[in-house]
Amino acid sequence: MSNKSPNDYQVVVVGFGPAGAVATSLLGSNGIRTLTIDRLRTVYDKPRAIAIDHEILRLFDNLGVAERVLPHVAPFPASQHFGAEGQLIRRIDMVPEPYPLGYTPSMVFTQPPVEEALRDHAASYGCVEISLGTELLNLEQFETGVTLNLRSDDGRTRTVTAGYVIACDGASSGVREQLGIVLEDLVFDEPWLVVDVLVNGEALGKLPQTAAQYCDPARPTTFIIGPGNHRRWEIMLLPDEDPREAQQPEQVWKLLSKWLTPNDATLWRAASYRFHALVAREWRRGRIFLAGDAAHQQPPFIGQGMCQGLRDVSNLIWKLDRVLKGQSGDALLDTYEEERSEHVRHLTTRIKAIGKVICERDPEAARERDARILAEGGGQPQTITRQEIVPPLQKGLLSSQDSKAIGTLFPQPWVRTEAGRNLLDAVVGAGWRLIIDGRHSPHTSQSIWKKAEDLGLHVIKVSFSSDASSGADRNAHDSAIELDGVLARWFDAHQCHAAIVRPDHYVFGTASDEESLSELMADLQARLRPTAAGSPYSDQPPVSLHARTAS
Repeated sequence: MSNKSPNDYQVVVVGFGPAGAVATSLLGSNGIRTLTIDRLRTVYDKPRAIAIDHEILRLFDNLGVAERVLPHVAPFPASQHFGAEGQLIRRIDMVPEPYPLGYTPSMVFTQPPVEEALRDHAASYGCVEISLGTELLNLEQFETGVTLNLRSDDGRTRTVTAGYVIACDGASSGVREQLGIVLEDLVFDEPWLVVDVLVNGEALGKLPQTAAQYCDPARPTTFIIGPGNHRRWEIMLLPDEDPREAQQPEQVWKLLSKWLTPNDATLWRAASYRFHALVAREWRRGRIFLAGDAAHQQPPFIGQGMCQGLRDVSNLIWKLDRVLKGQSGDALLDTYEEERSEHVRHLTTRIKAIGKVICERDPEAARERDARILAEGGGQPQTITRQEIVPPLQKGLLSSQDSKAIGTLFPQPWVRTEAGRNLLDAVVGAGWRLIIDGRHSPHTSQSIWKKAEDLGLHVIKVSFSSDASSGADRNAHDSAIELDGVLARWFDAHQCHAAIVRPDHYVFGTASDEESLSELMADLQARLRPTAAGSPYSDQPPVSLHARTAS
């Protein structure tokens, strides 16, 4: 079906930070006519986010921008947590090799060059227009789209229309304010100072060689090792301290004096923040969506802030693409908020629990905390992984099967094909996929392949040895041999022989035989089927959502 519409653009993205840039690239890669605006013309030249994970690097690789990002990325070392008396009480590390998604599970990065790379990539698509130095004045919904009034920094104004709007315009989102959407307070509000420095080579040896969390009731502090000579401290401010004064260089160096002197490093950034836990009560208002910091803010204790925003747009764009192309009804877009809001709330609850442990200011309570944490490890510091802290999807466009695999990220092992060794996504792509365990399904019926083709599933059969007979199938479209056993262990752990995987890499459902696989595909077909024929805009939001949203 044609994806043309009566509007100037199919989608307008407001905000060109990391979430807006990735949203724009995802839209561009799907051929969606897009306008992206930002009131600023340049990337902020100092780091804010510092952590990404393997899910996000997988997304970058799918987009073809990973090679430009990787020079500015380094592994995130284990974080050692020290208690009230300076003793080691636990470690937070990453899962060991072979890595489940093919990349180092936890990473640090330098934001300005990474953001530049993301912007450049987004601008490379012919269907994308980037308008920097452009401010959104107001917007208004109507039956088949949204009208946006814009003003450039030279004073010129213009009006455009779009089928949908994605607000990636940050924590102080003007779109969210115009819509009157409130942020729900998840009850975390603490003042912190974030300090970034570039350390001289000879002074690097003075510093801890791994990340550290000082759970000291006198002054909770986080130390993070960034790429190269970049180091970050996150320092809790005390009740009698002025946040503005604390970020002045003289005060910053006093706080860092136990580690460094001004002769050891260059102060890159010092900024006072209140670490919040906030989630928008609505993520969708008709044809307008919130994403990234516009929709949620969480404390930074496991470095998931930017990751959450990129998960938002990764979740939303493939659904929007289906609706714009008439492949699914408008109701599919409701699963965006259903899935992402729940995920953000669940993860934020876990981050808050970690933050509560870190931020304990009462010395006696801190000693009790340390004893409790050590007892949980049998008297020894316990190691937990960052990956087990991040939850699966728990509702939305997921099979109703009783399987712990549902809503988890599907693995990406290294495989070998006739073309050589590669990661699974490079072989099978990042659309809807049916992955079949060749050990238990050596020959799959023609009817299964036909149903998969009708659903638009890219099918690949994976075998786990060099024995060609284990993966041979006259009906198979693609086949590969796994090299490290990651996927074999996954199939065994979940007692299944096939999995249907969504474009954002989350597992829709699993099957143990052809009958259950056929039922699973029928369920997916019913859930994705368009609810009306004709125009991609034939499924309209309720009339009550068409009201003017500008003040």
